[in-house]
Amino acid sequence: MLDESLQLSPRISVAPVLHGSGDFAVEVRRILLAHDFDCLAVPLPPSFQTSVEHAIDHLPNITAVIQEESPSFPTDSWTPDSDREDDDTDAKRRVSYVPIDPCQPVIAALRVAIQEHIPRAFIDLETDCFESHSIVLPDPYALKRVSIERFAAAALLGIPRPPEGLTTDRIRTMAARLKELETRYERILFVCALADWPWIREAYTRNLTTTEEDADVEAAQLCSVSPNSLLFMLGELPFLTGLYEQARAELDNDENLSVDGLKQLLQESRDRYQIEMRSLARRVTPKLMSVFLRYVRNLSLIERRMTPDLYTLIVAARQVFGDSFAIELAEVSRSYPYTSWLELPEISFGVDKARLPDGDMADVISRLPGPPVQWRTCQLTTKPPRIDQDRWKMRWNPYRQCSWPPEDVAIENFRNHVKDAALSMMGAELAQTEKFSASLKDGLDIRETLRNWHTGDLYVKVFPPQLHGTLDCVLMFFDSPADPRDYPWRITWMAEHNDESTLALFASDFQEELIGPGIGLAKYGGAMFLFPPREIEDVWHDFRLDFTDTLEERLLAGACLHSRERHIAVLSDLPPGAGWRRLAKRFGRKLVHVPLSRFSQETIQRLRMVHVLNGQEVRSFAAHFIRDS
Repeated sequence: MLDESLQLSPRISVAPVLHGSGDFAVEVRRILLAHDFDCLAVPLPPSFQTSVEHAIDHLPNITAVIQEESPSFPTDSWTPDSDREDDDTDAKRRVSYVPIDPCQPVIAALRVAIQEHIPRAFIDLETDCFESHSIVLPDPYALKRVSIERFAAAALLGIPRPPEGLTTDRIRTMAARLKELETRYERILFVCALADWPWIREAYTRNLTTTEEDADVEAAQLCSVSPNSLLFMLGELPFLTGLYEQARAELDNDENLSVDGLKQLLQESRDRYQIEMRSLARRVTPKLMSVFLRYVRNLSLIERRMTPDLYTLIVAARQVFGDSFAIELAEVSRSYPYTSWLELPEISFGVDKARLPDGDMADVISRLPGPPVQWRTCQLTTKPPRIDQDRWKMRWNPYRQCSWPPEDVAIENFRNHVKDAALSMMGAELAQTEKFSASLKDGLDIRETLRNWHTGDLYVKVFPPQLHGTLDCVLMFFDSPADPRDYPWRITWMAEHNDESTLALFASDFQEELIGPGIGLAKYGGAMFLFPPREIEDVWHDFRLDFTDTLEERLLAGACLHSRERHIAVLSDLPPGAGWRRLAKRFGRKLVHVPLSRFSQETIQRLRMVHVLNGQEVRSFAAHFIRDS
């Protein structure tokens, strides 16, 4: 038997649970299998027993048992003049339901009891108008550290007394029916809501039990649940619920699935994101994932939770990885693998509403309510359907292409950073060392000072004065060696104003990734920036550069041809090879290599994304479609 604190009598043990919690479902299953009970009592009315037990046979397919309540007619807005047939005075339909959810502790207990041939008793009061009574309680993750007895004792002080009325009548009726059960069974387990447990105990011990007369109710109906609406009905995320069922089928350990399942959720979201976005996907590195998990932890602690909810996961994913990853995470989280077709009427759930099998909308209320749920919105820019992309592609005018100004500003700022880095490296190469006399000049030269330690002399560095504008060309090779098949779009863009560079680039095909009407998305493979801007021949059609073989060599030759300065900055992973240096020497130029590793990979991934607009008028509404990928 359970601890004495959870016993109503020598024959009755109580398992107070949080409805909709996978951790409590696992705990209830453990209690039933670890002890020898000869009766299971659950807080559901007898009218649901046949349908609920039949629905459990359909698991792992998710179903719901619904019971329609008596219609209520709105009277607060009635006036004598409104008594006409065409007025909207229809009765408001209301339905209570029992979710046949594997992560519902009551359903998990019934499932085990049916398999172990333990008698079941549905002892709740039959009510025609069910009233939900749920309160905020500690996170069920604590069950991994404490026993169910300690969890219930810790939550005891935070459980308010239920209001007088139907809730009190139900509690006293359940206490009375427990007394009846102990005259027939010796070892009874009663699974009830933690919010009701102390008051059922009070009614039982103080003999406040009453047997209220059951109301006349409609027959319960078993329905299948639309797969797209499982998120609104299940206690856990549909993906995690599927993992619990998978662990059950494969006899795996599911004790830590509430945490390990989140890891699998992130891995599956990452894989689908990379498949969906292909070359446009950001790199989901272990470092970024650790940043994401810390963000999730902090948001959860702010909301006084030990485990994150879906909103927290989506917000963190959007901030760290972008909208596309957040969308994939949301889609994966609401996917459930066991959705075979059942010959049952279908119900589709929403936020406190449902579309009934006959097509009407009704308010719904769960007979096994979990903690209060707060629905919040998070604005994400979704990927348009393929049919829209094909329509936009047919309307594209190839002679009216322009860039997206916010990206122009970002890439120009980055060009300045690369230029400054190259200038500092040029200055370091020209640095001179002289013996200290009266000034430290540009700093102590430690190497030369140590080399002449025996003389006792100090040596300082002297950098020559750098003249602004000694670099007018910056080359950026993000993918080298570049496969020409991956970067079919090659163009030379002239500057629109004096703050922009003349730009020549090769990138992926933006028409394969149209995200809005007249808005395409491509990914830089490499680019050449000339600043101050000037008019040049198209690098990709200039016959003077036809001697080159690769995309990188053609951009490099174009830079050497059009640059007015001796030095050219080259941003790339590896230093320029002998062939590139010979090519630069042919034009009398010298390459200054800036390692790509000097900059954040996340920043590089963002800068590589370039949006192409089909006309300047598209800029007026492009922000509504351009998402943070």
